[in-house]
Amino acid sequence: MIALDDARALVFRSVGRLDEVTLPIGELDGFVLAEDVSAAENVPPFPNTAVDGYAVQAADTATTPVELAVVGELAAGAAPTHVVRPGTAVRIMTGAPMPEGADAVVMVEETERLDGGALVRVRSSVRVGDAVRAAGSDVVAGTTVFRAGTVLNGPSLGVLASINRNTVSVVRKARVAVLSTGDELITDGGPLAPGQIRESNKTMLLPMVQAAGAQAVDLGVVVDDEQRLEEVLRSAADTCDAIVTSGGVSMGDYDVVKAVLSRIADMTWMQIAIKPAKPFAFGLLANRHGRQIPVFGLPGNPVSSMVSFEVLARPAIRQMMGHTPERADRPRIWAIADEAIRRDTDGKIHLTRVYGAFAPDGRLHVRSTGPQGSHQLAAAAQADGLAVVPDGHGVAAGGPVEVLLLA
Repeated sequence: MIALDDARALVFRSVGRLDEVTLPIGELDGFVLAEDVSAAENVPPFPNTAVDGYAVQAADTATTPVELAVVGELAAGAAPTHVVRPGTAVRIMTGAPMPEGADAVVMVEETERLDGGALVRVRSSVRVGDAVRAAGSDVVAGTTVFRAGTVLNGPSLGVLASINRNTVSVVRKARVAVLSTGDELITDGGPLAPGQIRESNKTMLLPMVQAAGAQAVDLGVVVDDEQRLEEVLRSAADTCDAIVTSGGVSMGDYDVVKAVLSRIADMTWMQIAIKPAKPFAFGLLANRHGRQIPVFGLPGNPVSSMVSFEVLARPAIRQMMGHTPERADRPRIWAIADEAIRRDTDGKIHLTRVYGAFAPDGRLHVRSTGPQGSHQLAAAAQADGLAVVPDGHGVAAGGPVEVLLLA
């Protein structure tokens, strides 16, 4: 058997980063930056008020209460037309530019309008700069706001908009082909004949690929015909960036997937020291353009397929899209096992499906989702973590366990 870390290293060093594309800001959510981004202008571009209130000279409020003459009003988006001189104030709304002469803003809650708004009574003192956002107080022109490798999201897109970067270079998202094979797989909803089962792995893997940030391409179910399977795989290699199959990867099995991939791709067939998901295959299939397309051969048992995708295929696909190794993987956290996680010594790491919640002690507390068989997807479906249980006799109730967070 091969150690999980060694299997991951083999996969990760074999996948390359995809090429770069330039996209408009409205399409960038979830992409990884391929360039450093610097600001060409200050944010905010001018001094403005952080509150609704009155722009004043701070010295006028040294002794309060004090009454000031209101010489104008200024809304956000308007240009200042009045000058604040000693003994005067300008009524101002959040975001409006500071008028000439003003050096502070009194919050409206600390004021009282008098004489129909011609005067304002200020009840508390302010200092120079109070409630004033200086030009460049968020971003100074010339500052690098994001480094290559940053994952873009809503707030970061807001930053790009604020510095007038409406297009940037990113690593494109992977197109990942997903297929199932087997004459026994039924998708039409009809009654099952002896030996038939309903297809579930492809149905499960398609949204998992999408959730990883890639574009899932559904290639359907391919019958047990070597020529047809080869055609599908070669076409996928020509149009996609990675291929995910399930089933036919166990040692000693004869399966059309194994037969075809062994012939047309450079494959490594592994037995990994984990449970579930011990059998796994990985290789490269050359397409007609000369590109080497990664092929992930997942086990056929549905839980094994799910787990091997999470710990091997998913992080590799995310690295292809520019994610750093730390961000490509699911986050890990040390949790408390609220019940014993029992196992026998067998030379493998057990990846136990668990669910949990954060408790008042600030720790994540987890429990088994139920039956842990590699075919028992119903119990695994609600797992929000994989407990990493090293070889040995398990984890005692109340003991610490490392958890790979799925949600």
